[in-house]
Amino acid sequence: MQQLSVIVESLCLQGSGNLAVSLMAEAPNSELPLWEAGAHIDIQLAPGLTRQYSLTGSNRDRHRYHICVAFDTASRGGSRFVHQQLRPGDRLLISPPRNLFALQPAKRVVLIAAGIGITPLYAMALQLEQQGVAFTLHYYCRQAHQVAYLSALSTPWQQGECHLWLSEQGNSPRQHIACDLTQPAPDTLIYLCGPEGFMQQQRECAIAYGWPAEAVFTEAFKPASTPHQAGADESFMVTLASTGQQWPVAPTQTIAQVLLEQGVAIPLSCEMGMCGACLTGVVAGEVDHRDTVQSEQEKCGPSQQVALCCSRSRSEVLVLDL
Repeated sequence: MQQLSVIVESLCLQGSGNLAVSLMAEAPNSELPLWEAGAHIDIQLAPGLTRQYSLTGSNRDRHRYHICVAFDTASRGGSRFVHQQLRPGDRLLISPPRNLFALQPAKRVVLIAAGIGITPLYAMALQLEQQGVAFTLHYYCRQAHQVAYLSALSTPWQQGECHLWLSEQGNSPRQHIACDLTQPAPDTLIYLCGPEGFMQQQRECAIAYGWPAEAVFTEAFKPASTPHQAGADESFMVTLASTGQQWPVAPTQTIAQVLLEQGVAIPLSCEMGMCGACLTGVVAGEVDHRDTVQSEQEKCGPSQQVALCCSRSRSEVLVLDL
């Protein structure tokens, strides 16, 4: 995968516990690839430590990208590294933007964020404002001091309006239902971003009030918990269609780990089934899909792909297009 070299231009707080990072193209006056709201980039923070972050802010600045990272006490390394070790002037390698959460054509859009889930939705609000599309943004936070981009979101908008709901004021997502969710409307789409439980609750609420499932879009910052069928974690064989080479995958191993141990070059990024970097075609076998990248239609389609980092096989042998 192509990588781009950037320099950490600045870091600043965006609400308590949120660190906004500006990444500037390393080559003087060079432009970074175009992106649309909802896009994310892979950032190689350190050897063996690559994480995905949504781009935020305006996409009109071609010379820098902006991300915002919340400090996570349960961090697997990325959040802690950004908050404790990243410094202005550091050089990083990033991927070009990829968009699995893009805005679709609509007359009106409802944006609902929780916590650091505001990052892609803030970019969406700015893009919708530029495009002249009506929108409403509902932003849930626990406490006022944790709100990111408060100044920008509080500024009057021509095409939309932003509402801040604080748990400390009795307006947590479980106590408060945005009026937009109770009023299904044609040509209107809903975008949700935040913790998995929050998005599941909001989605179920919307559907209960009559919204069609295809009108609700979500993006997860953590891999969704997937119910695994009994026996799905048994051993199976993985075969390369190009060479016929075959190796066993133990219950404690991923397909990616086995392939790498055998010297097979494969692209890896998040290693949690969230980015799609390791999706690989399947020639034969039944996949036990555990990624959150592919839609249900893609997972059941005739041209199946398997996420090497997390998915497994329900058949004894899985033949890969490698």
